[in-house]
Amino acid sequence: MNDLTQTPEMIIGGMGARARNAAAILARTSSEDKAKALIAAAGALRDATTKIILANRKDMERGAANGLTSAMLDRLRLDEARIAGIADAVEQVASLPDPVGAVIDETQRPNGMKLQRVRVPLGVIGIIYESRPNVTADAAALGLRSGNAVILRGGSEAVESNRAIHAAMVAGIVESGLPADAVQLVPSTDRALVGAMLRANGLIDIIVPRGGKSLVARVQEEARVPVLAHLDGICHTYVHAAADAAMAREIVLNAKMRRTGICGAMETLLIDKGFAHPEMLVAALLDARCEVRGDAAVKALDDRVEPAQEADWDTEYLDSIVTAGLVDGVDEALAHIAAHGSHHTDAIVTADAATAEHFLQACDSAIVMWNASSQFADGGEFGLGAEIGISTGRMHARGPVALEGLTTYKWVVRGAGQTRP
Repeated sequence: MNDLTQTPEMIIGGMGARARNAAAILARTSSEDKAKALIAAAGALRDATTKIILANRKDMERGAANGLTSAMLDRLRLDEARIAGIADAVEQVASLPDPVGAVIDETQRPNGMKLQRVRVPLGVIGIIYESRPNVTADAAALGLRSGNAVILRGGSEAVESNRAIHAAMVAGIVESGLPADAVQLVPSTDRALVGAMLRANGLIDIIVPRGGKSLVARVQEEARVPVLAHLDGICHTYVHAAADAAMAREIVLNAKMRRTGICGAMETLLIDKGFAHPEMLVAALLDARCEVRGDAAVKALDDRVEPAQEADWDTEYLDSIVTAGLVDGVDEALAHIAAHGSHHTDAIVTADAATAEHFLQACDSAIVMWNASSQFADGGEFGLGAEIGISTGRMHARGPVALEGLTTYKWVVRGAGQTRP
């Protein structure tokens, strides 16, 4: 247990040193042993279901008392089904191919030297996240499977849930013979500890922030180590003039209302002026108890629509609210997305393949979709297993970041006595 009378730098320094030692062990641990540890961790999560639910109940009660929105409370809530899903996700990660040691490519030079690029772990990953306690298990599983040690700093909203999940995960990992320090949880929600993590150059190799704009902005501004940013999800669905009306209705409803509190939820609906039934899409959302904030053209379609303010086009609601507007063609839709989007996930609904391909090529987002709900923006749905986040940047990894995104590579050169002239 960490001595909380220590300074934040001392606490993070100690955790980082222990994580560095654990990472060295994980880097040479076999794929089979890492998988066994995760299977044991999943079993420990299931065994601890009652403890986790009781811990989560404390977080939920405190969250309600502190005025958390219904969407935030939904992100926080755990029950038997969700805990079973978390354990299943850990097992799924165990079953995925181990990226460590994979040969990316290989060549032979004219002098006979053989060169390979081989995947290796990043080392020690710091993950700073808010609200969702499942991230504790997902990040631990992905880190261990990819040979990395992780230092987790969850938000104050989920402090009890995170501790219970972490305790179960570590019990399974230790039972399998791997070090407890492979997965560490920062012992306090003191914001000074976040600052210490961001300055832990040489101990932490990369920081992954998952949370709101203020968290990500702070991390990017203060970090002295590389950052893999998971920015907000201002996701758009553009319904083209040639869209099938029934398909468009189902996609729009699912993209917004399936789960409003996830980063892949649609926040802005753009409807082509040439689409025959814009009022149907607006009414469907309103009838589903979604507040629609529209421009003048959308407001004219249904008197239940609220007028959109300028800030609405740049807002990630994470709630049953959507901004809607009419646009004049695909290029106007693309221009709007470029001006107001967050480069997360944007979709087009159309039966016109040429227009769809134009959108897919021109839209500069980490994930672009054609005739599919933006709610599919998820590592599990992409076949990657659990994800550590969706990177909206351009460096290292983009889109859902799973096992491969948590590795780098080294060059391996095999010679036969060659010397350079």
